[in-house]
Amino acid sequence: MSQSPLFLRARDEVVSLHEFFVAWYDKKTAATTDIDRFERVMGPGMKMIPPSGHMLERDAVVSYVRGNRAAFDGDYAIEIADVEPVWEAGNAIVVTYIEKQERRGVKTARRASALFVESSSAPNGVEWRHLHETWMQTAE
Repeated sequence: MSQSPLFLRARDEVVSLHEFFVAWYDKKTAATTDIDRFERVMGPGMKMIPPSGHMLERDAVVSYVRGNRAAFDGDYAIEIADVEPVWEAGNAIVVTYIEKQERRGVKTARRASALFVESSSAPNGVEWRHLHETWMQTAE
């Protein structure tokens, strides 16, 4: 699959959202980080399946992110890699990516699949509708 304009917007959104998380969760930058950016890209009916396997509705995801503001003190990092298109039709696209995190020295990695739809009001022109994450064997 070629790198369509929709894929490029979805890829940019994956990277941008995780940059937001690092800033939102860090004590030094949380006060100047805008939660509205996050809420605008969580589309109506958005659902998330984290590695635990639970199904989270949009409101639960937003509440979790809001509740963990400034939870870290310079000891949280995220690296996004291997963003790939899987399927695209009309104004929707599914992408996969690898998310590596380091939290207080503990490294983890997860593979994610995400469904995006176009949205003219979203910062990168797409909003999240579904996210499914699964643990990877190694964070290296």
